Parts: sequence; C-alpha cells; structure tokens
Amino acid sequence: MIWAKEETLPRAEIEKIQQERLKETVSYIYERVEPYRRKMDEAGVRPEDIQTLDDLRKMPFTYKADFRDHYPDGLFAVDKKEIVRYHASSGTTGKPTVVGYTAHDLDVWLNNVARIACMGGATSEDVAQISFGYGTFTGALGLHGGLEKVGASVIPMSSGNTNKQIMFLQDMGVTLLVATPSYALHLGEVLRDRGIDPSKDLKLHIGLFGGEGMTEPMRDEMHKVWGDQFVCTQNYGMSELCGPGVSGECTELCGMHVNEDWFIPEIIDPETEEVLPPGEIGELVITCLGKEALPLVRYRTGDLTKLMYEPCKCGRTTVRMANLSGRADDMLVIRGVNVFPGQIEEVLFKIDEIGPHYEILVERKNRLDVMTITVELIDDRLLDSYAMLSELEQRIKSALKSQLGLATHIRLVAPNSLQRFEGKAKRVTDLRKDGL
Repeated sequence: MIWAKEETLPRAEIEKIQQERLKETVSYIYERVEPYRRKMDEAGVRPEDIQTLDDLRKMPFTYKADFRDHYPDGLFAVDKKEIVRYHASSGTTGKPTVVGYTAHDLDVWLNNVARIACMGGATSEDVAQISFGYGTFTGALGLHGGLEKVGASVIPMSSGNTNKQIMFLQDMGVTLLVATPSYALHLGEVLRDRGIDPSKDLKLHIGLFGGEGMTEPMRDEMHKVWGDQFVCTQNYGMSELCGPGVSGECTELCGMHVNEDWFIPEIIDPETEEVLPPGEIGELVITCLGKEALPLVRYRTGDLTKLMYEPCKCGRTTVRMANLSGRADDMLVIRGVNVFPGQIEEVLFKIDEIGPHYEILVERKNRLDVMTITVELIDDRLLDSYAMLSELEQRIKSALKSQLGLATHIRLVAPNSLQRFEGKAKRVTDLRKDGL
C-alpha cells in the first residue's frame, strides 16, 4: 500500500516541491534562527542566493556540535509556547540533543512514519507491538503514532520484560513487531528455546526495525529465527531530523525510500566535503523542509550510504538510500587498515556454527593494535572437542583475513553468554587509549 501521492510523483514534480520548500526554509531560518543567520553571513550567503536545488551546496553545514553549543533550544525557530512535544537523544557522549515539534511538525512527522510503515507492509488489519523504549527517544512514540494513523492496533509494550513480550505476542495475536534488530533476534531465540516456533505458533509476519543498522546477513539470520514468512524491513531517521520517518525499505528490499517532499538528501566526501554523484558512497547530509520548530539545513548525519534514483518495482519514484555501510565516526583504523563493524558482521553471520551475537575489543599491546572478536557457539558440545574448536577458530580467522586484510584474535564462548541489548547494541569496545 502507498500512503501518499507524493511517493509516486515524476522526478520533475518532486524537485519542484523541493525547490519551493527549500527557498522558504532558507528564508525562514535566516529570519528566525540567529546561529544560522550568523553562519550564513560568515559564508557570504543570503536567502536570495538560494533559488535552485544546486544552490543548496552554497549553504554551510550543520553539525551535532551546533546542538551542544546552543543547548537546549538555541536552534529553535519558534517561541516555547508553540512547542507541543519535546524529544531528546540519550546524551551518552555529553549534553543530549533536544528537539521540539509544533502541532504542524507532529502531523507531518507521523504522516511520514505512516508512509514508512506502509512501505514495510503495515495495514489497518495489523496488531503492532512496540518494543522500543518509551521516553524522550523518538522511535517508540514515532512508530506508535504512525501506525495509529495507518489504522493498526498498537500495544505500547516498551523495551525489556521478555516474558511479558512473549505473552502478548501469543495472547494478543500480534502481527507486527517494532524493535531493534538485535532485540528481535534475542526475542526469537528465547521463543525457540521455549519450544515455540514463531512461524507456526504466532501470527507475527512483519518486522519494522530501526535504532541500529541491519545488514543482509542479519536479515538472513532473522528469517532463520522467525521463519521465511517474516517480512522484515528497516527504516531510518534520527532525533535531529524528526525521528523515524526520513526513509524506509519497501517490501522489494532494494534500499530505503526517502520522503523527498520533506527531506533533501546529499552524499558528500567526508574529507573534502564535496558533493558526490549518484551511486557513490559517502556521508549522508540531510536538509529538512517545512519544519517549524527546528529547521535544519545540510545536517551532517555521519552515516555512510549512497543514493539510487532509478524507480522502484513497488511504484514509488522517490530516491532510495542504500543500507548503511557504517558511520564515518564508527570506522576503526587497525594497523593502518580501515575496518567497519558491519564488515565483520557480514563474515560472522555466514558461519553456521556461531550465533548472531558478537563483541569486538580493540587494545594496544606492545605498541601494536590487537583486535579480539568474541562470538557465541550455537552448540556447546563443541566446547568438548579441541580439534573442532581449533578448526572453527581458524576458519573464522581466515574468512576475516580475506575480508579485512588483517589478522584477528577469535574467542569462542558458550551459547547465551554474551550480553543481550534491549536498545541499540554496543558491539565495540576500544581500549587503545589505555595502553601503549
């Protein structure tokens, strides 16, 4: 089901909408947001200089640091009395990023989320269980409101309490699950450990996943746990931009459709900051159109992807962004080699004897970088065979060496011994600052 006609417009009409809204947005922020006005003045850019989509590259970038520098609401464009909702990031690296919504912003946001839900197969017939944590995190209330607009029944379960999660999946006839991919895998594992076959014993057939990236090997693992009938898509957003609703996969699973009438995506070289042509991988930069409370122009997301403009088999004509290759700031440099956690995950998920949970530890010993990857065995009987463990360890090392171009240490542990995460999974610990 396609939720809005704007998803199927010809390219020329999409760009016409973007151009008009871009000119309005630039004038709006110049007039109302002093930090933006100062940035534009320093760059020598006036609102009247932005007349076409190509002119967007004249505008200065916006960074996460801008939120911290003007905490909590120095980037807002409206008076506090017009704000009807506040959200915020976790603030794990310092002050949280605070975002606000007017009534108009909320309506646009939740309609965009409704589009994303429909892309993933949601309908008014669904019973949706939200297993995101509720609170200032945008994911739970965003998907909650979007699914209600679609007409689905929503269970605001929140995260954690796996026993109750399973009880409601069974008793309420849940057909759609909203969660992080890592928690969905954990939930499926617990079900199977209890002798429950999700493909036969539950009505669940849709997963709308976000909060962290989902690689294709992880999607394959999802089908092993939940069954081949399980259609799992991922969607993209971040609190600064609105929350979920920026883009999402349709059931064709060939990239995430961007809601282009409200967002303009660009791909830049993270180092040179030059705009890259379609099809090249670089850092995603997003301009929000029509936001009243917190308009953003050229926000550097730090996420690595590429843009694909070919029309999709689903009938949508909006540009698609490829599944994230990683984050520019998540890249590990190990002995001069660039390594992304997603590359490691792709290798691990292809090895049948180990499970989907893993941890990456990077240390510095004797002035050399050492990376140790801990993975769980599927069958703990392997622990009784040194020969089989040794063969498996060497096979994993060889596969990683082929993929990464460097040697790694592998630590094999018993099933269910690694930490499970209810929210975003924390896979990497870098201790190099603590050693020589």
